Amino acid sequence: MATITTSAKTEQNTSGAAAALRPLAVDVAVPLGVYYAAHSLFGLGLVASLTLSSAVPVVRTVAGLVRDRSVNTLALVMLVVNVVGIALSAVAGDPRLMVAKDGAVSSVIGGSMIVTALLGRPLMTAGLRPFLVKGDAARSAAWDRLMAGSAAFRRDERNFSLAWGTVLVTECAAKVVLAYTVPVETMVWLSTVLLVAAIGLGVLVGNVFAGRMAERVVAEAA
Repeated sequence: MATITTSAKTEQNTSGAAAALRPLAVDVAVPLGVYYAAHSLFGLGLVASLTLSSAVPVVRTVAGLVRDRSVNTLALVMLVVNVVGIALSAVAGDPRLMVAKDGAVSSVIGGSMIVTALLGRPLMTAGLRPFLVKGDAARSAAWDRLMAGSAAFRRDERNFSLAWGTVLVTECAAKVVLAYTVPVETMVWLSTVLLVAAIGLGVLVGNVFAGRMAERVVAEAA
């Protein structure tokens, strides 16, 4: 019986952590995927690629304003990143600077995650809470009680955003260094590999905190 209970709890935590990452996939991974596919696979220019990748953040931001009269923070950050990227592409004539510029995407997102976490308003919470609560009133109340009375829960909430932010900022730093130390032809494919590796590491580390939070929410709701 203990084995069955433990297995069920593990599956529940994994499912909750995976669900918590869905907003990240929609608001961050999809725009990044569109950008890199358009730029690296189809050979579109930087401005055209960034403009295409802005479609999802624009729709999500506008939909949030119209439907909920609130701002989708992740989508808004991606929109700002794309606008900054378009501005930088206008002055990036050096091919190595063009490669290093791609790191601005990760650095702005990662930096935003770190700053908001340190300020006590973690960026990732906007997407994390709905998928841990799953629209259940008892879980929503449990979340509120844990946020009010559990330092460990708040620490995991903060660390979830810090983990993702640190991974993305590190990926940016590595990309900038490599852009000026390895051949440009190598960075064409290595840049994408670094991004995929960073996202994979973010999922692994973030799951640790999201899984613990999911377990606490379920236990508190019960």
